Amino acid sequence: MHPRGQGATHQRPRGAGGGRGARGGTAVSDEGCGVGGGAPLKVPLVDLHAQYEPIKGEVLARISDVLDGMELFLGTHVQSFEREFAAATGVEHAIAVSDGTAALQLALMACGIGREDEVITVAHTFVATAEAIMLVGARPVFVDIDPRTYTIDVAQIERHITPRTRAILPVHLYGQPADMDPILAIARRRGLWTIEDACQAHGARYKGRPVGGLGHLAAYSFYCSKNLGAYGECGMVTTNDAGLAHRVRLLRDHGSPSRYRHELVGMNGRPDELQAAVLRVKLPHLQRWNALRRAHAERYSALLRAVPMVTPPEVAGYAEHVFHLYVVRAPQRDALVEHLHRCGVGAGIHYPVPCHLQPGLSALGYRPGDLPATEQAAAEVLSLPMYAELTAEQQAYVVRCLRDFYQEQAATPVVHPAQEVQR
Repeated sequence: MHPRGQGATHQRPRGAGGGRGARGGTAVSDEGCGVGGGAPLKVPLVDLHAQYEPIKGEVLARISDVLDGMELFLGTHVQSFEREFAAATGVEHAIAVSDGTAALQLALMACGIGREDEVITVAHTFVATAEAIMLVGARPVFVDIDPRTYTIDVAQIERHITPRTRAILPVHLYGQPADMDPILAIARRRGLWTIEDACQAHGARYKGRPVGGLGHLAAYSFYCSKNLGAYGECGMVTTNDAGLAHRVRLLRDHGSPSRYRHELVGMNGRPDELQAAVLRVKLPHLQRWNALRRAHAERYSALLRAVPMVTPPEVAGYAEHVFHLYVVRAPQRDALVEHLHRCGVGAGIHYPVPCHLQPGLSALGYRPGDLPATEQAAAEVLSLPMYAELTAEQQAYVVRCLRDFYQEQAATPVVHPAQEVQR
C-alpha cells in the first residue's frame, strides 16, 4: 500500500524524488570470511568451519545438483528459497537479490525514491545503509542512536523530517530490532515509506512479530558471517505488498519481465543458484542457531560481572535479539583489541568510524559532534567472538583475557610528566 494513500505502489510518494567491521575472526578478513590469509586464532570472531562441518554433506550435494543442472541464475533453488524464507519470516513476498546492498537499493528504487529526496536513518551502521540511499540519488539524514540499544532514537526522528523526506530506514543493528511501533506511527502520520534494514537481524522479533514484514519493505544480507550466511554474497527484499514485490522483481533484472523486454530502468541484482542452494540447507537450522547465540550472550553477560569495566549489551524489553554480534563497551578499547589479538582472540569494532564522518560521505556536510551518542559508541564498542558453535570454555577464556587486561592496566603505575622530569 502506498504510504500516502494514493493507491498505486509503483508511484513515488508525494512528488518524491550486515555488514562488515574491523579485522578479526580468523585474522583473515572483516568477519573471518576468507578474504586474505593468516594464522587461526584460539577463539575466532567467527568460525565458519565449525558451522560447515555438520552440514558439509548436504551442502556439497546441493551444489552438485546445481552444477549438474547448470541452471545458474533465477532458477529452481532461488524460487524455492524465496518461498521458504517468506514462510520463515512471516511475509507474503520474498525476492532474492545479489547482496544486501542491492537489497537496500532495490527497496528504495521500488518506492520511487531518488534525486532531491531525503531518507532518515542512522550513521551507526555499516556504510551500505547510507550508500544505498546515495546510490539512488537521495540524501541520508542521520538521526542519533539510543545509546542503550544502538538503534535509532525514536524521540529525535520528527525534528529531522522536512518537506523532502520520503522514507524512514531504521536499522535492526547487531540483531536487535529498532523500536518499530512509534516509527510506523510517525511514518503513517507523515505519509512516509518505512524500509527496514534487517541485514543483521535474521529471525529477530519485535513484540513477538518477526522483523522484515513490519514496514513497507525490508532488506536482508546473507553475507557469509551473518546468522544466515551464504558462501559468498546474497540478499533478500521482503514485503507484504504484491505491487512492490513485482516492482522489485523487475528492477533486480534490468527492469525486465522477459528476455530483452525492459519496462523499467533497473540494475543487475540477480542472485545465483549456488548461493540459494546453500542457504536452503542452512535455513532450517536458523532458529536453533539463534537460540544458541542467545544462550552464549547470556553466558557472556554473566561472566562479565567479574569485569566491571566492560559493559555488556542491553536487550530492549520489546526485542527478541538474535545476537549477530555480541557488542560490549570497553574503556581503552583499541589497546584492548591489541591485547585480545595477542591472546589469540578475534575481536571486531562495529563500527570505528560512523557514516557521517566517513571521507566518502563528506559532501553531506556533517562534522564531529553532530551525533554525540553515535560518536561515543564508535569510540567504545567492541565485538566479542559470537557464533552458534562457540563453547563455554572459549567464552571463559575470552572473559579471562578481558579481566587480565584491566588487571594489568590497574597494576601499571602512571608516570606524570613532572615525575619524568625529576628522574
